[in-house]
Amino acid sequence: MSFDGLRVIAFESRRANEIAELIRRQQGDAFVAPSMRESPIENNPEAFAFAERLFRGEFDMLIFLTGVGTRALDKVLASRYPPGAFAEALRKITVVARGPKPLAALREMQVPVAVAVPEPNTWRELLASTAQRAERRIAIQEYGKPNPELLNGLRARGADVTPVRVYQWELPEDTGPLREAVRRIVDGRADVAMFTTSIQVSHLFQIAGEAGQEETLRSALRHMAIASIGPTTSEALEDYGLEPDLTPSHPKMGFLVKETAEQASAILARKRTARA
Repeated sequence: MSFDGLRVIAFESRRANEIAELIRRQQGDAFVAPSMRESPIENNPEAFAFAERLFRGEFDMLIFLTGVGTRALDKVLASRYPPGAFAEALRKITVVARGPKPLAALREMQVPVAVAVPEPNTWRELLASTAQRAERRIAIQEYGKPNPELLNGLRARGADVTPVRVYQWELPEDTGPLREAVRRIVDGRADVAMFTTSIQVSHLFQIAGEAGQEETLRSALRHMAIASIGPTTSEALEDYGLEPDLTPSHPKMGFLVKETAEQASAILARKRTARA
């Protein structure tokens, strides 16, 4: 099974060329609209305030949510403190990695990881993995936007939680492709929408909202096959009133494209039958 010529829109940024090629290999007509960029906070007083507290021994646990954020925090702190000071401080506390990317970054820093959160690496698995831990002075390396479910879940246990924002997601400098994606969707010139992170959803709707087309976009997406890479992205879609039609067996780009190609035609046929 393949896309067999279906028009597929994806919103990947860093790996835009890769996902386009994967879609084409599955005989899809690919249009990739980069939807975001990671914007490191160079002058980050929040990170430096966190570091001072860390060096004073005021945290028992640090939770790393992303690999990019882990490296960015290390780089920011290295601009003010001696080389290796951050890693040395981390070796004295409990370190949690939400998935393989922060785990790899921490290994590069030679920092032992006490808790590695299993797939699909959402806030639910993170809370479950740390449920039996005694640490209550916790810092969280955040990414993109805050995760209130994770913060509230930890605070419900009596933890003192300090978010540390290391970088934020912004719209791409060139929003032209994203605006074109909105036009294609609302005009009925797309069959499949593929989302690989939750921020892509909010940025797509932000662009549509600027054009006064948020409701039109939502309605048009409901007639397409919507693929979500995993639970966090699915929750973002649900926040905008959309139900993903499929999630892959593993939250990886290759699985997402292959399994979407295998199922998209049947999903669209069911939706068209339901509308008839």
